[in-house]
Amino acid sequence: MNLGKKEARLWSWALYDAGNSAFATTVMAAILPVYYREVAAANLPVSSALSYWSSASAAALLLSVVTAPFSGAVADARGWKKQGLAATTLLGVAASAGLAWVGRGQWGLALCLLVVGTLGFSLSSVFYDSLLPHLAGPSELDGASSRGYAVGYLGGGILLAINVVMIARLPAETGMRLSFLTVAAWWALFSVPILVFVPEPPPDPTATQGGNPLGRPFSTLRSLRRYPDAFLFLVAFWLYNDGIGTVIKLGALYASALGIGREHLLGALLATQFVAIPFALAFGRLAGRIGSKAAIFIGLAGYVCLSVWAFFLAKPWQFWVLAIGIGTVQGGTQALSRSLFGSMIPPERSAEFYAFYDLSSKFSGIAGPALFTSILQLTGSPRYGALALSLFFLAGMAILRQVDTARGRLASP
Repeated sequence: MNLGKKEARLWSWALYDAGNSAFATTVMAAILPVYYREVAAANLPVSSALSYWSSASAAALLLSVVTAPFSGAVADARGWKKQGLAATTLLGVAASAGLAWVGRGQWGLALCLLVVGTLGFSLSSVFYDSLLPHLAGPSELDGASSRGYAVGYLGGGILLAINVVMIARLPAETGMRLSFLTVAAWWALFSVPILVFVPEPPPDPTATQGGNPLGRPFSTLRSLRRYPDAFLFLVAFWLYNDGIGTVIKLGALYASALGIGREHLLGALLATQFVAIPFALAFGRLAGRIGSKAAIFIGLAGYVCLSVWAFFLAKPWQFWVLAIGIGTVQGGTQALSRSLFGSMIPPERSAEFYAFYDLSSKFSGIAGPALFTSILQLTGSPRYGALALSLFFLAGMAILRQVDTARGRLASP
């Protein structure tokens, strides 16, 4: 392939991350929770509003878990990775835009759109990730994946900053409604390059040997025995990504419980986004020198140190240090995890295997928050919950140490 054309395709792939990251930052993390609490569920008791939100989030998780493996199997078998990406992106874009029309008291509609949008976001990530092994060679995977995360942090951070300014200058409810429309437009815009310039990979040739593609996820589970290092990596990823996911979900709540003001929380969130950009790229270069597994170890060691730092957190400047520290390791660790897994799976079945990778990612959001909450109830202090997260990183490192990446790459044809 012409070098210029290949680079253009890699950039087209990476730019998609700028689009769907806007949904993760503006809708899921920053704006929708506030809009739901203050507007859509304003007529509900706080306990009921939180309970309904939690149930809707769990429903979205369950739908993603059930549908991802089968969607990936059909995409591999039929050669529909881009079609799947287009369809699920449209689902997420439509849900994001629909949130702009959710009025006061319409909490049911808000939660339905949250479920639909989250499902579109989760499934689109499977199809998006599955294209990477078809675009980058083995030596290029780390750099390409890191570039995608860097572009995603940049795109998500820029739009979040724009929306924060817009909400501050307009009536808050109007600003939040418009922010949902900006996410829809942003996501749709950055989807164009990948859909236009990235070719559809050929279907899996083994899929024509008979059998219903909907039954392939079960055969994929059985075939993981032929890829023991990829499977072992999934277990390690499940553990340490549980810690990462808990930091993302509960970090602001933890700081708020310790008395850190809203302006520091929002500023630190933006700082994390923008600090992560150069460090995601730096981790890609580091992996080229010492290997992706060793670079992931460095990121996880950083998380262990940050868990200890969080235990002693008391002042705003300490929270800023924590946020910046998270930005230095978060993007790189996740980017290299994606590329390392991609190097140990068969490319023609990448959608199926990345569906299980996504499943591991989804389930990793359960144990961490549960442990944090349990320790909080036992001790009455969130500090010990934050310190306990280091166990997930240490356990993940212990299992990752057993992964033979060279053997795993040889097992992948």
